[in-house]
Amino acid sequence: MTKKFHLGWFMNFTPPDWESQWASPDVADWPAGRFHVDMAKAMERAGFDFMMIEDTVMVADAYGGSMEGSLKNAIFAPKQDPVPLAVLVAANTSKMGVVATMSTSFYPPYLLARVASTIDSIAGGRFGWNIVSSAEDRAAQNFGLDALPEHDERYNVAEEYFDVVNQLWESWEADAVVMDRGTHTYADFNKVHTIDFDGKYFTSRGPLNTIPSPQHKPTFLQAGASPKGRQFAAGAADAIIAIGTGVEGMKEYRDDIRARAEAAGRNPDDIKVFFVVSPTVAATEEEARAAHARFGDNDRFVEKALVGISSNTEIDFKQFDLDKPLPQDLTTNGELGSLLHFMRGDGSGPDQTLRQLAVAASSFGMELIGTPASVADRMELAMDEIGGDGWLIHRRGLTRDYIASICDGLVPELQRRGLTRTEYTKPTLRETLREF
Repeated sequence: MTKKFHLGWFMNFTPPDWESQWASPDVADWPAGRFHVDMAKAMERAGFDFMMIEDTVMVADAYGGSMEGSLKNAIFAPKQDPVPLAVLVAANTSKMGVVATMSTSFYPPYLLARVASTIDSIAGGRFGWNIVSSAEDRAAQNFGLDALPEHDERYNVAEEYFDVVNQLWESWEADAVVMDRGTHTYADFNKVHTIDFDGKYFTSRGPLNTIPSPQHKPTFLQAGASPKGRQFAAGAADAIIAIGTGVEGMKEYRDDIRARAEAAGRNPDDIKVFFVVSPTVAATEEEARAAHARFGDNDRFVEKALVGISSNTEIDFKQFDLDKPLPQDLTTNGELGSLLHFMRGDGSGPDQTLRQLAVAASSFGMELIGTPASVADRMELAMDEIGGDGWLIHRRGLTRDYIASICDGLVPELQRRGLTRTEYTKPTLRETLREF
């Protein structure tokens, strides 16, 4: 029998669907966060572990060497900052976690540690940090840099960065705040310490000037696909975001992460691997197939997919013929995992055309199209073969109808089967992830 699995949602603080007949009437108000707060409330009713807000800090111009593709299609830009949205979501929910993406390449460590601690206090222990090193030179150029370091070097920086911020979170002992009226002492200075960190990339005196938050440090999420990324994620993360490459590939990835975690002295059960999926659910199989075709099997989707992968990898996919296979020697200093996943397509081999690869990108390595019951069947069977731990929903161009199809259609079916939570029993996000 399949054990209970976790659910999260990977999303962006970007415009929801604005051009189809299913677009929300209030779509123009999306920058105020109301659409995404309503989404978070639906997710909390459905028992999701967390909402994870992705981020990039640029207007991309890799596709065709122009910003047109990005801005025309609202891919990567416009994009609001995830941190204020995380606070807004936390203030409008009470049980579900909220995760914000912040880059080790652009945030000073002290600033990130302080921001994360503050949000975790506001959220009552439900905040998570998605650790990224960023992958785009265009983003680096917004912060006074010519380019980002080489891929593996970025992870070297991230490892030291992770060490610094953890020392900062630990600079206050858990019982440093005493609020002793008799001695007129709010915090015991003997229990607040400088860290005097002096590393290869960072220095920081410390301590933080924020009090310990409910989790003391945020829950850590990370996406590691390369060997260097897997190693970092296995040593640092509470939850890992992974792109599926079929059930066999998902199992291999999870087994590898767990082996690396054990070798690093961690309990593998403390790390939850979430595989990205994009289910299309409707009342009948035919309706679901039609809905998926409207979303993914069209030239508008193909262009959007190519703008997205160009932005992630900084490879101009507009230069290639849509109806011919890609060169197999493509490489990148950007998001290598995204490139490898994209070039795999549906797994049928190297003869897939660029158009086929773009369409296949909507499935994230696993086709989930059908009724709530049939999609739940496939999710249950796959999770049983993989061994755990959860699914991360993602869909570009969100609509209220799509959110409802998952939260009010698919998830109740999963709950009836005992596969996902029906209530929250733990106070913090880290404890929620480790509940089962």
